[in-house]
Parts: sequence; C-alpha cells; structure tokens
Amino acid sequence: MSPWYDDEFPRSKPRRPADGIRAQTSRGKFGKSWWASRWITALEQLVDTARLGRGRSYARSGQVLNLEIKPGRVDSRVQGSRPSPYKVRIEITPLNDRAWDAVADVMASQALFAAKLLAGEMPQDIEEAFAAARVSLFPDRSGDLVTNCSCPDWANPCKHVAAVYYLLGEQFDADPFLIFQLRGRDKEQIMAALRARRATGETAAPEQAAPERPAPEPVVPLEQRMEHFWERDDEATDTQPARFAIAAPLVDAAPIKRLGSPPFWSGQPSFMTLMSQAYAQITRAALDVAFGE
Repeated sequence: MSPWYDDEFPRSKPRRPADGIRAQTSRGKFGKSWWASRWITALEQLVDTARLGRGRSYARSGQVLNLEIKPGRVDSRVQGSRPSPYKVRIEITPLNDRAWDAVADVMASQALFAAKLLAGEMPQDIEEAFAAARVSLFPDRSGDLVTNCSCPDWANPCKHVAAVYYLLGEQFDADPFLIFQLRGRDKEQIMAALRARRATGETAAPEQAAPERPAPEPVVPLEQRMEHFWERDDEATDTQPARFAIAAPLVDAAPIKRLGSPPFWSGQPSFMTLMSQAYAQITRAALDVAFGE
C-alpha cells in the first residue's frame, strides 16, 4: 500500500446524500459488541490510521449509500464530491471447505459454543475455535483484504473504502453472523453443520452392542411399608444429598432463539423481543426468590 498524503489532493466538500447510511456513533469508537470492535481493530492493524480519519467522517455524515454483503465480498456506493457516487468493492479471502470443516468440528465439540450458536448468539471466545483449527476468523494479513474504489484517489484504501470498513463494523453489531458470511459460510450453513455433528456424536454406532443391564432389585410394594414411609432407609448407604446450582442460563431464551418466531406472529415488537424480555424477567424473579432478595 502506498502512503497517502492528503495535501496532494485539494480538499473538496462531499455532496450530502438524502438517504445515506449514517453511523450510529457520532464520536468515539465504532461498534458496540466485542466482535465489531475486533473487526475494526483488525483493520486498523492492516491499514495506515491516517487514511481512516476521513473515512470515519464519511461514515458519520451518511456518505455511504448502500452495503451489499456476500460471501467473500462487499459492494457499496459512496457519495463523494462528484455527482455520481463512487463504486467500492472489498474482497475478503474466504476460508476453504477443509478449514470450515475443521472449525465446525471444534465448535461442535464444545457444548457452550454449539448451544450459543444454535441459539443464534455469538460466543465471546469464538476465536478460540478458529485458532484451534489454525485459521483466523478476522483478517490478519494484508493479503486477506483486496479493495477497489472508482474514485481518482490513487491511495488504496481511500476514504470511501475506509467509510465502508467502519459501517461494516456496525453491521456486525446487528448481525454477528455476517462475519461468517464474509469468510464463506452463512448462518444457515453453520447451524446445519453443527446440528449434523451434534446428532452424529450423540447417536451410538449401529455395530456397537448395548451394554448389559444389571438385573433389577426386588422392590417391596408401597402398601406393605406404609408404617415406615417417613423413616430413613439406613441400608441405602450410597444415597447422597441432592445439590442444586441456581444461576442464570448460559444462553438466555434458548428455546425461542433456537425455534425462531412462529409463522402466525406479525405484531410489533417482534416475538423474539417480547419472549427474550419475558425470559429475562423470569430469570430475575427466580434468582430473587432463590436468594431471598
């Protein structure tokens, strides 16, 4: 990448589009979630920060008109100083099938990974699954990113490309599975692979014989022991006291997130939003009762 010196180009005021995508943040860092922040950090490590400053301004002023996210590619139009918007293309090297199979094997082997992903949530340490498969979820080499813009600026990436970078981070806030899509697999493909591996791992092989069960112990009918009903059976020396762990679930509203919204629901707010709020209230109430708060 060649150095970019703003002084070589006269500063021009961009045209303000009427319907551009305006960044959610007016100042500070882009992206609220860890995966969005991780995306921005990965880009800033690959791209000279001097080129990104004006890109942030373009993203916040609504110069980016659209974002089309496909496997391994993002297409966009960015309004600059000229009447016609510039065409921006960002290509990200997709992972090959062998790499994705290795990642899916690791994710399926970890119960928490599988539970969260099947519930439509992004695990906090999902990068560990990719690291175990010896690949990276986020771009970590300059060759992982190929960018192009139709503007006359010879620098690559230019401010128009940088603006798209930042808005992509905010798109990942809304749908973290877009990161997977850019790397070559969409949400449905990931979940199908996990379900297939979990089903295979939980089903015994047909050639394996079932273990022999011990003969059942004789049981005295209850009506013959009514006088001893409330007494402790001292012969049951292996009986252990019951223990309970009371805590919030690892995946909130997992059944709803896994099954999705019913076809009959068409109101607002969404079924998923209402049920997630209900599950959260039930969890808080249950914890209050359990701990006497």
